[in-house]
Amino acid sequence: MSGRLIGVGVGPGDPELVTVKGVNALRAAAVVVVPVMDTLERGRAEATVLHYVEQEKVVRIVFALNERTDRARREAAWDAAGGQVAELLRTHGTVAFATIGDPNVYSTFTYLALTVGELVDGVAVETVPGITAMQDLAARSGAVLAEGTEPLTLVPVTAGAAVLKEALEGPGTVVAYKFGRLAEEVATALRETGRTEGAVWGSALGLPEESIRPASELLEGPLPYLSTLIAPARRDTRGGKL
Repeated sequence: MSGRLIGVGVGPGDPELVTVKGVNALRAAAVVVVPVMDTLERGRAEATVLHYVEQEKVVRIVFALNERTDRARREAAWDAAGGQVAELLRTHGTVAFATIGDPNVYSTFTYLALTVGELVDGVAVETVPGITAMQDLAARSGAVLAEGTEPLTLVPVTAGAAVLKEALEGPGTVVAYKFGRLAEEVATALRETGRTEGAVWGSALGLPEESIRPASELLEGPLPYLSTLIAPARRDTRGGKL
């Protein structure tokens, strides 16, 4: 065996939402890697991790987290990050990678794990699940995600407004991620499908700058990239979808 790489979900930002298993994995690892866009900044994952491990154990690694169009630049960042983590594994044996949300839901960790797997023979890759933003927003807003036979659809709006609109035309709850700069497209899709009423969006959940508001207010100012929207399923009676 040539080391263990563990992707640890640290939740949406509220340090109280890191699981006990996640805390244990962070504390047991020799090194905790956090993704940043610049080594001089402290990202949300690092801010959460520092509630549980000392700063000296944390290593910032740059990823092109906001790169959507330049594939070569994005892949070069993955390669460079993978090389750094591979070296940490050879030196320390066990490395935890802290990621906002869950390591298996729209996380940089999956790209990193593939890269490291090609660089380090026999590396064991594991993940510790984390609480997602949609779960936290549901809890904070009172929006029920799913009942009975209702489908639950998660859509990254960066896939296109048409994908979101198709989901909203269905019968279940729709959750939208990654749409801070695409708020107008989201508002339009909600309006055209009659799903604005009851829908809620939130950002910076669990942090001092937290914002949770009705979706009807989507266009009242710029939104952070990590915004989350929940458009609950239409429900007429208790248990009607059983």
